[in-house]
Amino acid sequence: MQKKLLSLLLVLMMLVLPVLTMAEESDLQYVKGNGKLVIGYTVYAPMNYTDDAGNFTGFDTELAIEVCKMLGLEPDFVEIVWETKETELAAKTIDCIWNGLTITDDRKANMEITVPYVKNAQVVVMKADADYDGTASLVGKVVVAEAGSAGESTIKGDENLKQAEYFGKEVQTACLMEVKAGTADAAVLDLTLANAMTGEGTDYADLVIKDKLAVEDYGIAFRKGSDIADEVNKILAELTENGFLKSLADKYGLDLAN
Repeated sequence: MQKKLLSLLLVLMMLVLPVLTMAEESDLQYVKGNGKLVIGYTVYAPMNYTDDAGNFTGFDTELAIEVCKMLGLEPDFVEIVWETKETELAAKTIDCIWNGLTITDDRKANMEITVPYVKNAQVVVMKADADYDGTASLVGKVVVAEAGSAGESTIKGDENLKQAEYFGKEVQTACLMEVKAGTADAAVLDLTLANAMTGEGTDYADLVIKDKLAVEDYGIAFRKGSDIADEVNKILAELTENGFLKSLADKYGLDLAN
């Protein structure tokens, strides 16, 4: 009888131990086991985009490739819908959001976000000849922003912009297209993208930045409680120390976070 009980206990232990081992697996162990880091992004110059020569590049793209190399992982870039980024992260269809993500208290509560690494701001973009005298000028006008973005939050948090006719678009470049076409009066976008995409020599030469509304920082987001964020923070510190980050920021015309 004792032998039977002992055999039964051994069988149960063999069944339970793999489950416990899986439960204890950290996020870093998970991606190491896969041999890659699945990076969620949207097309957003100068962070992640395809250049005129057909090369996928950008500040975040180059930085992610370097960080993955230092982690011993292959970068796997997957284009996502920005509005559903948190859902995709939690479902493990992606391992991080590395695409000019604005750090907010709400996002910090729901995701593990690295230290700030790039400065940004939300800006009002309009046609160069459009009249603008503060956000009060846009009451009753058509205003666009990327759905789920900091631009959308800025619109919803501004007393005047809340009284505009707001439409959310899938990507920020679609917002520029609406303003250029005249189907929207203004777009609220990231300064980094607006600097790269508007003005002389661009496809949106007739659009300009009319106003800065909110200064903010970018961070890289991982699943809540993920230990990958700490490892990436260490690498970012090293890349700051050796000058890699400064050189990359200068290349793309960006300002590093303090």
